[in-house]
Parts: sequence; C-alpha cells; structure tokens
Amino acid sequence: MNYIQSSQNSTLKEIKSLHLKKNRDSQGLYFVEGIRFVNDAIDNGKVISKIIISDKLEGLNGGSELIEKVKGVCSDISLVPEKLFKEVSDTQTPQGILAVLEKNQFDFEQVIEEGNSVVILDCLQDPGNAGTIIRTADAAGISAVLMSKGCVDLYSPKVLRSTMGSVFHVPIFEGLNITETIQVLKQKGYKVIASHLSGKNNYFQENLTGRSAIIVGNEANGISDETAHMADSLVKIPMPGKAESLNASIAASIMIYEIVRQKAM
Repeated sequence: MNYIQSSQNSTLKEIKSLHLKKNRDSQGLYFVEGIRFVNDAIDNGKVISKIIISDKLEGLNGGSELIEKVKGVCSDISLVPEKLFKEVSDTQTPQGILAVLEKNQFDFEQVIEEGNSVVILDCLQDPGNAGTIIRTADAAGISAVLMSKGCVDLYSPKVLRSTMGSVFHVPIFEGLNITETIQVLKQKGYKVIASHLSGKNNYFQENLTGRSAIIVGNEANGISDETAHMADSLVKIPMPGKAESLNASIAASIMIYEIVRQKAM
C-alpha cells in the first residue's frame, strides 16, 4: 500500500482531473465513492485501476473488511490523510474510500440483438432523473439504456450516485445518434413508443408484449419533432388532476413498468 502525504501527488492529481467530463472521456476512466459503491463495483467484477483510502475508513462499519477485500482486486492502493481525501472527494461527508474504474464496455449490436426492451433517453439533462431511470430500468429487467448525444454525462458523480449501483447491472450506451439508433431498433423488430402531448392512446392501450423501446424526452422540451415522427406510436399518460406534467423519471417509470405488467400476463 502506498502512503500519500502531499496534495501534489500524481495519483491525487489524476483523480481530481476525473471530476471533468473531458478527462473522463479522454482517459476512459471514472470514479465512485463510498463503502457500498466500491463493494458493488468489486462484486460486479468491474476493472479497478486504483483505490485511495482515508485513515478514517478503518473506524467505519464495514471499513476494515472492505480494506482487506480491495487488496484482492487492486494492486494500486493508496492511504491518504482525511484532509487530502476530502480534496478529491465529490461528497460533503465522504466515507473514506474512492475507486477509479474503467468505463463500461458493451457490444451494442449484441445487446440489441439479444434484448427485448430498451429505454432511450433523448437529451435528458437532469442527473437525478437519468440515474433514477437507470435504476428503474435495472429493477424492471430492461435490456439496455440508450443515451443520445446531448444527454447528461453518465459518469458524472451525481448520475452515478442516483443509480444506486445500477450502473453496474444494466448495459448503458451514451453519445448515440438518436435517429440512427431508432432505425437500428426498428430493423431489429422493436416497437418504438414515446410519451407525447399529441399522443392518441393511453400508454396502457399499446401492446408492449414484444420487443419495445420507450423514448424519454428532455425535461423542458420533451422529444424532438424528428424523434416523434420516427416513433411507431405516440402515447399519453392520463393526468386527471391539475398538474400540467410529470417528472421525466416518473413518466419513464410508469411506462417501464407497463412493459413488466404486460409481459407478466
């Protein structure tokens, strides 16, 4: 185990750089924090390039066990004073462990070919919404989450925390051209549906027992006109109350679980 005493240490500088999307993209790396998150990464076989531990961790519940666990999966482990750990942490009350991981790699063609239901995020911007939708998709057994160009960064700390570990469980693709993606899905037999103000049918009137793709639009503007035109069906979620709209993650969850309901019948 390495011992770091200076904020000018190259390992700490590298981790600090991963707070910026451009550096995560160029290096193909990201980081996660906390006892549960690092445990999940290990349990799901993620490739860990380095780990830093604060001198606070051993005193936390589960801390000592995790220290022994990480020694079996990563050779680049550094111990740092709590003060230095806080300098690289993205949380207000860090638990004292941070892991740098390689970005997830999946074969798009294979996932789409073998899958039966996907969720498409069209320029979704809110980290909490994106993370919650990924978590819901994971819980519902959705085959993949497809993020278009213009979406919030999947590997931003806020999105990752919102997934509650589901980022490790479901294939996620980012930076996709949504037009090309929809074309591929249609070629593979997916029915593409989207919630839209001009939707004629209620979402539960659609047959979602086959291959299905649900499009979730931007929080402020919904899906683009071009995307709406490409959808096989535009649907609505009934709102008999006075609210004008639903939160994007709530709307997505309603339609995702309609797929689950219909497939279970």
